[in-house]
Amino acid sequence: MFWDKVSPLYDLFETVYNGKVYNGTGEKVAELTDPSDIVLECACGTGAITQYIAQKCKKLLATDYSIGMLRQASKKCRKYENVSFRKADITDLRCPDNRFDQVVAGNVIHLLPEPEKALNELVRVVKPGGKIVIPTYINMSRNTGTVAVKFITLLGADFKRQFDLESYKAFFADMGYNDVEYHVVDGRMPCAIAVITKDCACHTPE
Repeated sequence: MFWDKVSPLYDLFETVYNGKVYNGTGEKVAELTDPSDIVLECACGTGAITQYIAQKCKKLLATDYSIGMLRQASKKCRKYENVSFRKADITDLRCPDNRFDQVVAGNVIHLLPEPEKALNELVRVVKPGGKIVIPTYINMSRNTGTVAVKFITLLGADFKRQFDLESYKAFFADMGYNDVEYHVVDGRMPCAIAVITKDCACHTPE
């Protein structure tokens, strides 16, 4: 698997290329997390966001489909006793309904052939009134972002779509999510963070 292969070097690439946003995204997500929250993180990668959430929440289950990424994240977060790790498919989480106070899925939506399945799962497992937090890199019409995507694609990543801020907003609106809060972490390749509150979501999974 591509992500298993790149997992040992992923943090280095992100830190050198886009460190301000890479770290700033985790900090911003943690600001949206309450100390009493039980959190599910999907596509945790090497734990870039995980390490910030862990410092804030009551309990965190961090998941990824890549064993290599989970291994790196586990090393990074070994000092946090409130974190556990598990391999999981974001489109088939196998968790009970209404289980978590917050669900986070960072930089994965643009890689999925059927992102609506993932969104349905995220909404299903979060409690009523809970938050679904979805950070995703956006290009903002900057050549540097395009270069990064091309480079990672050449290494073997399979991007299904790319976003600027407006197309990211349209992506959620087209699936029925109209009352969405957005935050942008600015930098070489910015990250847009979509925040959906379950009670406010116009769309719910069938």
